Amino acid sequence: MSKKILLIRLSSLGDVIHTIPLANSLKAAGYEITWLVSEKGIQILKNNPCVDNVILAPVQQWKKRGFSFKSFKEYLSILKEIRKEHFDIAIDAQMMLKSLYWMAFCGAKRRIISKQAREFSILGANEVIPRITENHEYPVIKNYMKYAGYLGVDTEKVIVTLPERSLEIKQKVDDLLKDIKKPIVVIAPATTWVPKHWNKDHWKTVINNIKDKCTIIFTGGPNDNDLINYIGEGNFLNLAGKTDVLELAEIFSRAAIVLAPDSGSAHLAWATQKPAVITIFTCTPLKYLAPLGNPDKYIALTGHLECQPCFKRKCKLNTNACTNLPEPEEIINIVNKLLSNSVNVV
Repeated sequence: MSKKILLIRLSSLGDVIHTIPLANSLKAAGYEITWLVSEKGIQILKNNPCVDNVILAPVQQWKKRGFSFKSFKEYLSILKEIRKEHFDIAIDAQMMLKSLYWMAFCGAKRRIISKQAREFSILGANEVIPRITENHEYPVIKNYMKYAGYLGVDTEKVIVTLPERSLEIKQKVDDLLKDIKKPIVVIAPATTWVPKHWNKDHWKTVINNIKDKCTIIFTGGPNDNDLINYIGEGNFLNLAGKTDVLELAEIFSRAAIVLAPDSGSAHLAWATQKPAVITIFTCTPLKYLAPLGNPDKYIALTGHLECQPCFKRKCKLNTNACTNLPEPEEIINIVNKLLSNSVNVV
């Protein structure tokens, strides 16, 4: 019988995607993988070949509801489900307070966490491995793979997988993209951190320079429409708020290029392994978070300010100077080159 692993990585979308190669490496080594995840990552894990089972912890729902007996009862019910599985190993890849309680009471014989764990989450483990991140010069995906290395599993292959999209999803996207004849460039300009947003007038400059060579499509959430309407001036196909995660993945898979800041959208586009992805890094570390693979296909850009990357949600200098870099001409040149080569990159 294969040994059973509980993998705890609750959120966010990008972080869940970065942990999928770890799950694939463990499953390839013969482990049975169950993943505990919150709402943000559930769609990309259900029916994903990287796991055998997925358990939803509705963290966002509990947070909105506030502390209540109902939420606590739901937590106990999920914990009971977890403990019934009698896991041999639990791995806490979240390493924060939100994962501590799951880790401490999951019932696994071996509960493994990295020494870099924060917010007392280390207390939930009974095995502590060295820090998996010494600095931000090494890809985060390969840092998570160190959990597999600790268990003696090969970590050379980085394999990212997504669930197969249903016929209904494919038909919906067919309808959304009907009559499109030029190469598709998807622009997903928004993310959750304000300092990760690129200068909106730079976006406008890029759009005005590439619009005649491609079909521009905007994606994002419903709260991103003000930004999209500004940079697109009310033109082009705007799908913000009109797709779920798997539908968005299908759209990305039909694109020639996806342009985005460091965001869940950029990482989801990479996970489809289809389009070229141009990712703009402002305050976050490029070498740590940039999509892995062919540098002619997965292109990451940043400025060269002394304060970069600060990896902070708020600029200590109160200038947000990093959001003005790189210059739009650099992006325009890359897009033109990819389009002229018909994005023949693999």
